[in-house]
Amino acid sequence: MSSSPPLPRRAHRSASPYEATIGFSRAVRVGDAITVSGTAPIGPDGETVEGDAYVQARRCFEVVAAALEALGGGVADVVRTRMYLVDAADHEAVGRAHGEVFRGVDPAATMVVVAGLLDPRWRVEVEADARVAADR
Repeated sequence: MSSSPPLPRRAHRSASPYEATIGFSRAVRVGDAITVSGTAPIGPDGETVEGDAYVQARRCFEVVAAALEALGGGVADVVRTRMYLVDAADHEAVGRAHGEVFRGVDPAATMVVVAGLLDPRWRVEVEADARVAADR
């Protein structure tokens, strides 16, 4: 029985101080699949971006887009998103930010209300999955 060689694996890190502490990557690419970890509203300085759910969601999507681009993909390659909210009342603001980024791509998407996120200042956290051409 022969086995195929493992697919190449690439990882990308962001400014999140939690990546090194917890031991994870912002995004990982294996073959044509890119998986972006739960992405909180953390700025380039490693600090939480203050603001309402819309502002924080926009920052999450910026970090997601940068991770995709670092691994040869882009927003247009996203096939699924997951948005975790701490307050159901934020669904319109987060949905508006999602629509501004993904309208026309229209990935499968899920919004879930959770009891809390790692940092109580975070109103939203986002995950994404993408599929890209193998030659990118």
